[in-house]
Amino acid sequence: MDIELQPIGENGNDGAAYSFNERARAGNGDGPYRIPDATESDGLLSAQISSVCKIRRKRLRLWGIIVLIVLLIIAVVFISLAVCAAVHKDVDENFDSSLFKVPRSFNGSFQMPNQVFTEELFSISSNESQELAANLTEKLADLYRSSPALGRYFSKAEIQAFRNGSVIADYQLTFLMPEEQQDQLRNTTLSREMVFNVFRQFLYDQEGDESGQTYIDPVSLNMFLRH
Repeated sequence: MDIELQPIGENGNDGAAYSFNERARAGNGDGPYRIPDATESDGLLSAQISSVCKIRRKRLRLWGIIVLIVLLIIAVVFISLAVCAAVHKDVDENFDSSLFKVPRSFNGSFQMPNQVFTEELFSISSNESQELAANLTEKLADLYRSSPALGRYFSKAEIQAFRNGSVIADYQLTFLMPEEQQDQLRNTTLSREMVFNVFRQFLYDQEGDESGQTYIDPVSLNMFLRH
């Protein structure tokens, strides 16, 4: 039997020999340096990456829509509030002060423990009395004018006299009511309890050092209805 001899090649790097036919088979007939075909696992990996990217894009679009909706809601709320503030008119703020003609007065006294009584304070017409009375009158007027409940009815405050005893001031408060509401106001808004409590709360909320000369002792406050 005849045996055909095959030429043997030699690898220049490690000296290993291989045949030409083996090299050809390794290349599947396309040459020794052909890149292997893509496998099934490569296709699955590409499909998974593409699916993940699609999911992320969908999530980003969803979050974008949610953020846009929230911003639109906030914008609508602020626009609504602005429109309401511009259009709304408080019914209680619409009143005709010329109709307030029925007087209601309160008298009382309070003590200023840091004020030193002098002979000039005996006379309400003296310079010292006039200056102290002006400061106290302004304080009382500011108090009642700034009151949400009593401000519209307040007319005036007066300091009538000063007495000894760490200086006791006698005062008078005058309010004006509309005639058609006077009975209701006497029992509610302009009752002695309401007017007194507004004054007393103001004294308890006094800011600053209690050693001030015009500091009023809250406990010393007295008030009664003038008939």
